[in-house]
Amino acid sequence: MTNDLFDAPAAGGAVAASGYQPLAARLRPQTLADYAGQGHLLGPGKPLRQAIDSRQLHSMIFWGPPGVGKTTLARIAAGHANAHFIQLSAVLSGVKEIREAIARAQRYKAEARDTVLFVDEVHRFNKSQQDAFLPYVEDGTVIFIGATTENPSFELNSALLSRARVYKLRQLEAGELEGVLVRGMAALERAVAVDDGCLATIAAHADGDARKALNFLELAADLADAGRITDETLREVLQASLRRFDKGGDLFYDQISALHKAVRGSSPDAALYWFCRMLDGGCDPLYIARRVVRMASEDIGNADPRALTLALEAWQVQERLGSPEGELAIAQAIVYLACAAKSNAVYTAYNAARTDVEQAGTEEVPLHLRNAPTALMKSMDHGAGYRYAHDESEGYAAGENYFPERLRDQRYYFPVDRGLEQKIREKLKYLRERDKTSTIRRYD
Repeated sequence: MTNDLFDAPAAGGAVAASGYQPLAARLRPQTLADYAGQGHLLGPGKPLRQAIDSRQLHSMIFWGPPGVGKTTLARIAAGHANAHFIQLSAVLSGVKEIREAIARAQRYKAEARDTVLFVDEVHRFNKSQQDAFLPYVEDGTVIFIGATTENPSFELNSALLSRARVYKLRQLEAGELEGVLVRGMAALERAVAVDDGCLATIAAHADGDARKALNFLELAADLADAGRITDETLREVLQASLRRFDKGGDLFYDQISALHKAVRGSSPDAALYWFCRMLDGGCDPLYIARRVVRMASEDIGNADPRALTLALEAWQVQERLGSPEGELAIAQAIVYLACAAKSNAVYTAYNAARTDVEQAGTEEVPLHLRNAPTALMKSMDHGAGYRYAHDESEGYAAGENYFPERLRDQRYYFPVDRGLEQKIREKLKYLRERDKTSTIRRYD
C-alpha cells in the first residue's frame, strides 16, 4: 500500500499477505470469543457489548495503553455490524486522506452499507483535522471510532468528544496475557517447548501489553536452543527496562501525581517506589527535584521549613554531582518530606490572597504605608502616622492596619496545629488579642 488509507477485513482478521507477518498480527482475534481482557466493557449486559451484539454501533473513543486491543476491538465491532472498515493513522494522515476516506464512505452509504472510520492515535490530529470529521459523524456518513493512549479530555476538542462515547480500556492482567501466550505458542512457525514459569515471566515483563508479550515470545522462540524456551533464553530477550513511562503523556503525569500524593500522605515507602519508577523510566532527576521543592512549599510549608531547605539542597546536589549522588540526595529529601509534619496553610493563604487581588480591583495604598522620599510626598501626608514596629512594646504595633482600608481584618493564613506552625499559631493568636485590647486602632 502506498499510504495508510485502506479498507480492512471487517471481521478483524489480518489482511492476507505473502511473506512474513509478526506473530501478533497473525494472532489478531477475529471474534469477541478470542478477545482477551476488557471484561468491564465487554461483559454480559455492558453497554459496549450490547451495542456490538445488536449491531447498533455509535461513534466512540477507545482510550487505553498500547497493546490492549483498541484496533482489534474496532475491527471486531465493524465485523459484527457488517460494516466497511476504513483505517487512518493520525501520524501519517492529513485533511486530504480524511476527505478520501469520507468520499469512500459516501459511496458505501449509497449502497446502504455502514462505514466504520477508525483513526489510530487520534490525539495527534490538530483541531482543524478533528473538525473535518464532524459533519460526517453527525449525518451518519461514518461511524467514527478513535483510538488514543492520551486522555481525551486534554487531547480531543469538545465538539468531537460530544459526539462520541469514551471507553477506557485497561492494561491486561498477567493471567490474561498468559492466555494470549498459550495461543501464541500454538501459532509459532516452528514448534518449541517452554520451561515452567517462562510464560509467566514473559507476561510479567510485557507490562499489560499483548503485542509486546507476543513479540517477546516470537523472539524467544527464534533464539531457543534445541527447540526449548528456558530462563536463559528469556534473560537474553528481556534485557532492557520494560516498565512503561511516557515522558509527555498521561502515564508520566500519573506517576508524578502518585509521588506527590504519597509524600502528602506521609508514606515514605510508596514515595520512594514512585521516585524509582520514574528514574527507571528515564525521567530527568532535575524535573523530580523541582517537583520536590514544590511539595515542600505546598504540603509541608511552615510546619517544617527545613523541608524546603533540604529539597533545594538535593536539587543542588543533583546539578553539581549528577548520578548517583544526586538521586540519593533527592531520595533523602523525599523521605524527609514524607515524614515531616504537614501543612498546606501557606499554599491555601497564597491562593486566597491571589483571588482577592484578582477580584478586588486596584485598592489604594493607605497613606501611612506609602513611601515618602521627597518633601512633596511628605507634604501630601505620605507615610504620616506610620508606627515603627521596633519602637513599640515587644516589637509589635498593636492595633495597626497594613491592608487597604476596605480589606481591614482580612485573614488568609490559618496555621495548623502541627509542627512549627503550632507555635506560629499561638503567636498570631496572642498578637490578635493585643490588637483587640489596643487603644490605638487604625480606621476605627
